[in-house]
Amino acid sequence: MADLKINEVFYSIQGETSWVGYPTVFIRTSGCNLRCRYCDTTYAFYQGQVRSVDSLIAEVQSHPGKHVCLTGGEPLLQPASHELMKRLCDLGYKVSLETSGSLECTKVDPRVKKIIDVKTPDSGAADSFHLSNLPSNPEFSVVNTEFKFVICSEDDFFWAQNFAEKTNCSNKLRFCSVRPTGGSTRNGLRPKFLHQNALRACKLNCTSLSGLPTLAEFETSNRPSGAPSGLAPLGIGRCSRPRRMWR
Repeated sequence: MADLKINEVFYSIQGETSWVGYPTVFIRTSGCNLRCRYCDTTYAFYQGQVRSVDSLIAEVQSHPGKHVCLTGGEPLLQPASHELMKRLCDLGYKVSLETSGSLECTKVDPRVKKIIDVKTPDSGAADSFHLSNLPSNPEFSVVNTEFKFVICSEDDFFWAQNFAEKTNCSNKLRFCSVRPTGGSTRNGLRPKFLHQNALRACKLNCTSLSGLPTLAEFETSNRPSGAPSGLAPLGIGRCSRPRRMWR
């Protein structure tokens, strides 16, 4: 019987990817081979309980909705993840996999939406990407594949743009910013820079921006008190990582 070490299972709203907004059962596996500087799920490095695939499927079926997200940690560290995803697809679920891209994805069931997080320099794991996970590999299925970059600085932004152009993955790219004000990164990330570049000119084929204020909010925070506003909001919503939701 196939088992996995699972950190948590919860029901919430998908806050990222092209399936944003769908009620989703999140299955978070334990263990990760990377240590990204901005990781907000460090509790999943070691904590967890061994669960059978059957028990996980039964818990998924206890919730309404047809979307399931396998996340981590790094799910592909555990071989039984493949069986879990396949069986969920066989049952008619829409399954997504969130992976760091550091492990080969060619064996993932083609029905699964792969969300591949390409690590930028400021993540601290920029050299971890497995080159087999690129459209140039004939064994890699670009069907149901989305690439994601977490951008921490302007240097990260241009690195991601260069990566997308060189690897021809820009048509499958999703862009995610979680540190628009720089935080602890070396050069910082100005909201106005993102609006001018990601939304208007760059070749990243941007379809998803999280944690980014609207340009109107940026203008409000930087103009003198009492000055009139001449800009309308661009309507870009903020997305945080999924929160638990109970029926």
